Amino acid sequence: MATAQGNPLTDIFLSRLDEGGYRVTESRQEVALAVFRQQDHFSVEDICRLLPTVGRATVFRNIKLMLEMNLVCRVVLEDGGVQYQVAERRHHHHLVCTRCGRTTDLLGCDFEDELRAKAKAQGMLLESHRLEVYGRCTECQAA
Repeated sequence: MATAQGNPLTDIFLSRLDEGGYRVTESRQEVALAVFRQQDHFSVEDICRLLPTVGRATVFRNIKLMLEMNLVCRVVLEDGGVQYQVAERRHHHHLVCTRCGRTTDLLGCDFEDELRAKAKAQGMLLESHRLEVYGRCTECQAA
């Protein structure tokens, strides 16, 4: 396996791929390095622009694997668009600005017990949940 250039999340991803029997290709390494360098939310298209020699399907498949490994999280924008964000924190939700699209983490989940109870009352065993809250960030409120 080639070096991941010292990025801990890239190392974790490539190691899990190797352990899971996936081939650790040069394209996979490039996608991992590009994704885990992101400081803000990003789209599949953003990664494709950074890696013009890597196919869109390869980028998408690898981001899907990163989602399954909880290394990135999906952020659904108000318009239905999907972006991703490196998930270095515990369980959290997102605040999404409806004007500029900026996404920030809403840490903590004080209502999970209530969600579990409501799901159970309807015959459902809650496995997970995701919440995006839409509004305007401070900068867009001022504009």
